[in-house]
Amino acid sequence: MTLLSVPVIDLSPWFEGSPEGKAAVARAVDEACRSIGFLVITHHGIDPALIERVAAASRTFFALPLADKRRVDRPREDAVRGFSAVGEEGLSYSLEEQAPGDLKESFSIGPSGVPEDDYHRGPAAGAHFEPNRWPDIPGFREAYTEYFDAMSQLARELMRIFALALKLDERFFDDKIDRHISMFRVLSYPPQREAPLPGQLRAGAHSDYGSLTIVLPDDKGLQVFNKAGQWVDVPLVPGSLVVNIADLMMQWTNDQWISTLHRVDNPPFETAGGNRRQSLVFFHQPNYDAVVECLPSCLAPGEAPKYAPVTSGDHLTSKFVKQTTFGGTKAMA
Repeated sequence: MTLLSVPVIDLSPWFEGSPEGKAAVARAVDEACRSIGFLVITHHGIDPALIERVAAASRTFFALPLADKRRVDRPREDAVRGFSAVGEEGLSYSLEEQAPGDLKESFSIGPSGVPEDDYHRGPAAGAHFEPNRWPDIPGFREAYTEYFDAMSQLARELMRIFALALKLDERFFDDKIDRHISMFRVLSYPPQREAPLPGQLRAGAHSDYGSLTIVLPDDKGLQVFNKAGQWVDVPLVPGSLVVNIADLMMQWTNDQWISTLHRVDNPPFETAGGNRRQSLVFFHQPNYDAVVECLPSCLAPGEAPKYAPVTSGDHLTSKFVKQTTFGGTKAMA
């Protein structure tokens, strides 16, 4: 059966740990990933108080004057840390699609407490362990780093669910994500007091880059392009999180699982002037030297892999540069 809307999956049976419960969750996740590439998860174990601390700290930051936010600006195009202003990114450019800059601003962090060794600081690491930048807001750094750690643990569980769903050993991905180069980013979509440019959205149509993404939106707008060629809304379920698989997972599965196009649509213009939206987004990315190539369980006899092997780090860097350079010309705020 092909799902044309985003399913809601209860993770309780997985965390309870019975073989039957874990297998049932893995089957539901497999169906979602094959059909639409998105799922909404409930009973995921993330503390609501932590979510509110991060959300409140983020609202405080984005309410600052632009000059204050600029003090923690992104350091360079290949290092996604700190602040990016409205219009400075165009996600559609990661797919070689031209459109005006996205109507959002963001603040991003990567791993904290990075060891001072060759793996993390040597030339091969590139910008993947770039130091984080922090605004002078009480509790901000603590909330963000705690959330990053909580999301890392949840992502590890999701990758184990993925492994079981793909008929692999449950811990197949563990050694490929134990030094992951993930990013936590809070996206703020300001009120729209002027009509968007033609083709301009809060976030243009794109697929994500790594293994999976975990999203907490606070309002409507997130839409998925299903196999029937329709843009469908992702349901807002209280206490839930939204999960989607990303490009590297699609490559790992030889396109059996789908890294689906999605976007954040504009609100109706009659209400856009008072509509501010915020999303907490964790982009899970395997270790930079993890080689992504077709999984044995995803290759039928006589079938050839659709993708050449690629490292996680090289794939990520190429996507970041595209989304922020707009085909060679950086967008102005």
